[in-house]
Amino acid sequence: MRASDLREQTVDELREKEGQLAEQLFALRLQKVTGQLENPAKISSVRRDLARVLTVLNEKESAQS
Repeated sequence: MRASDLREQTVDELREKEGQLAEQLFALRLQKVTGQLENPAKISSVRRDLARVLTVLNEKESAQS
C-alpha cells in the first residue's frame, strides 16, 4: 500500500480501511499468542499500513480545517 494511493481515497474510504487494518492487526496478534501465526513479519506490515492510513487521514482532516 502506497501513501500516494491512499491520498486519492476519500475520508470515508480511509476510515473504513483503518477499521479493516485494526481488525486484521487484532487477529494477527491473537494468532501470535495462540501460536498459529505463520508469518510474524505480517504484523509489522499491517502496523505500517495502519500508520500510513492514519497519517493520510490526519493530513486530509487538517487540510479541511
